Amino acid sequence: MKSRKLFKVCALLMLAVMSCLLFSGCGGQSEQKKFVITYLPNESTDKNADARKGMAGDLSKVLGIEVTELVSNDYNAVIEAMRTGKADMAYFGPLSFCLAYERAGAEPIGMIAKDKDKKNATYKSVLVTSSKNTDINSIQDIKGKTMAFVDPNSTSGNLIPSAAIMKAFPGEKLSMDDLHTNGKFFQAVSFSGKHQAGLAAVVKGDVQVAPISDAILAAEINAGRVSKDDVKIIFASDPIPSEPMALRRDLPAELKEKVKNFILSYDNAAYYKGVMGAEDKRFVECSIEDYKGIIDLNKALSSSK
Repeated sequence: MKSRKLFKVCALLMLAVMSCLLFSGCGGQSEQKKFVITYLPNESTDKNADARKGMAGDLSKVLGIEVTELVSNDYNAVIEAMRTGKADMAYFGPLSFCLAYERAGAEPIGMIAKDKDKKNATYKSVLVTSSKNTDINSIQDIKGKTMAFVDPNSTSGNLIPSAAIMKAFPGEKLSMDDLHTNGKFFQAVSFSGKHQAGLAAVVKGDVQVAPISDAILAAEINAGRVSKDDVKIIFASDPIPSEPMALRRDLPAELKEKVKNFILSYDNAAYYKGVMGAEDKRFVECSIEDYKGIIDLNKALSSSK
C-alpha cells in the first residue's frame, strides 16, 4: 500500500518537473524583451547614427519588441558581445565574423552586395599614401615607412594587406609579428581602430601608409570628407567576400527567421547609404562557405607569428 502511494507521489512529482521544464522552455522564447544590435567601429559613427536608429525602429515594428544598439569600440568587442550574449545581431567584417563563428557560434544571415547581386558581394583592400609622398608609388616602396593598420581582427585593414606584404617581400621571410613590431619591417607601426582614422592619419601626414577598404575610401571621398587628390592608391587586393550580418546561434528559431527575412528584404536606401556608404547596396543570402578562404588565410598567417 505504502509503495503504491509512494509510486503515485513520485509520478506526480515527475509530471510537475516535466511541466515546469516544458513551460520554461516555451517561455524562454517569449521572454525576449529586447533585441540588441552592434556594429564595427567603421559603421557606428555619429554621422550615420540616424540611419542605424531608423533600421532599428523598422526591425522593432516587425519583432514587436524594443531594438537597441550596443556601441562597440573595437573589433574584438563586437565578437565578445556576441559570445557573452550581450548582442543578438552584429555587423562584422569577414575576418571578425569568422572569429565570431568559431568563438561565439555566430550565424551569417546576409552579406552586402551591390544591386542585390551576389556576384557583386565583394570589396578590396587598398594601401594608400599621401599624394605628397612622391617616393611611395607601389607596395615595393613601403619598407621602412610608417604604417597604420586598422585592427588586428580587420580583414582589409590587417589580414589581407599583411598577406600582400609578405608576398611582395618573400626574401624578408616576414611574420605577422614582424609587420606589427616597430623597427622590424616598418619604421613605426600603429593601429588606427577604424578605417576612417587611418585614412585621416595619411592625409594629415601622421603616417605614410595605411590600408583601407576601397568601399570606405569611396564613401569618404563621395561624402566630401577627403579629396581624391589628397591620396593615391599604391596597391589593390583581389576581391574579398563582403561584410555579413550575423545572429547569435542560440536565439529562438522563430525569432531568427523573422530577423533573417527582415534583413534580406530590407530596402531602405537611406540606411545603406548612411551605414555602408552607398544606397545601391543590399543584403543577399550567404553561408559560412562564402568565408572559407578567409578562415584558411587567417590560419596560415596566424601560424607564421
